[in-house]
Amino acid sequence: MQTNFSLVQLADPNTREAEKILRACVHCGFCTATCPTYVLLGDELDSPRGRIYQIKDMLENNKPAGEKLVKHVDRCLSCLSCMTTCPSGVHYMHLVDHARGYIEQTYTRRWGDRALRRLLALLLPRPGLFRLALLAAVASRPLTRRLDGLLPIRLRAMLALAPRSLPAPSAVDRPHVQPARGPHRQRVALLTGCAQQVLAPEINEATERLLTRLGVEVVVASGVGCCGALTHHMGREGAAQASAKANVDAWMREVEGAGLDAIVINASGCGTTVKDYGYMLREDPVYSAKAAKISALTRDVSEFLVTLDGLAARRATGQKIAYHSACSLQHGQQIKQPPKHLLQAMGFEVVEPLEGHLCCGSAGTYNILQPEIATRLRDRKVDNLERLAPDAVAAGNIGCLTQIATGTDLPLVHSVGLIDWAMGGPLPKQLEGLARFDDRRGG
Repeated sequence: MQTNFSLVQLADPNTREAEKILRACVHCGFCTATCPTYVLLGDELDSPRGRIYQIKDMLENNKPAGEKLVKHVDRCLSCLSCMTTCPSGVHYMHLVDHARGYIEQTYTRRWGDRALRRLLALLLPRPGLFRLALLAAVASRPLTRRLDGLLPIRLRAMLALAPRSLPAPSAVDRPHVQPARGPHRQRVALLTGCAQQVLAPEINEATERLLTRLGVEVVVASGVGCCGALTHHMGREGAAQASAKANVDAWMREVEGAGLDAIVINASGCGTTVKDYGYMLREDPVYSAKAAKISALTRDVSEFLVTLDGLAARRATGQKIAYHSACSLQHGQQIKQPPKHLLQAMGFEVVEPLEGHLCCGSAGTYNILQPEIATRLRDRKVDNLERLAPDAVAAGNIGCLTQIATGTDLPLVHSVGLIDWAMGGPLPKQLEGLARFDDRRGG
């Protein structure tokens, strides 16, 4: 793609990077076939190619973001399916993230939109505040049910995502070191996440049990918080970079102390962002090298587990598991086979839905900010999963698990929960009472 940036514009590192990305695009349109919003809406402006043209026009002309562009960029899920499809290697993620930051600086949203985004940016990265908000949502459910038709659609979407009850906080999510069981093989840091530790602390518990059982010492480092993904994808670069720097500092203390072989992340949306810290902080003279080192150490839990010896089922399995591949894992990190191989190694029958490349509609805060599109994508995903008639659905991202659960009665569980159970751990609570997961069953 031909570009027309001035030398003055290209002096800005973000514009310079955007120009490189734009020049890689050859207008082929392959991305439109796998873009969820284009598949649903059929509008070229809601395709990656269409958004690229709009972003190019905005950046080249140094003009403030307009309402039309904002609408179409806001509709982008950042699922990154287009990056998997693109034959030219267009780094759409970095381009659209830059556009979101530009929008945040040059466009004034309506007050309701601004207020909601500020609320999400305040609550979601802070587990304590997020827990209080969810407790309030649970307590007010009888009232909100009666007022359902009167509530704004985004508020209804937010309340629909709230669980019926909240699990108690887990000690695993507090800073600590859990020694390996048996011979010590490696030492890793575990990111416990922000929303995940409130909604499903059992995921971190299963991850720690699994890793220590395999001879890996696990440290939850003091000072680590939200990865910054949620604020980053809302264009709040200052907040996102502050989160990244805090985490880099905390993990570097471990690297320079007892050492780390890896940073293990069991929420793939977080993993995609942490692996990008080196890029996010590339222009910071203090953090660029440290951030690059942290990114290089980062592994999805499935990516790390497949490198370990000793993975073997200790109980009868064979259940039919529908594997949902989170966009942030299959597209953002290009990790496709390890989760399936791990489940198969445990003896599960693994099946995959049609249109597995399409997003479920979670996408961080997307299911709150764009509830109509998110619901259509969820229903499409659920239909494809239910056609498989599985005993359970497994995924590697808390956002996907939460989103899909609002549209189906199928049990949903994190992949590490199933692997941990197969290796002798407790049965995930989502599977309790199901005959197919009863250890006493015959056959």
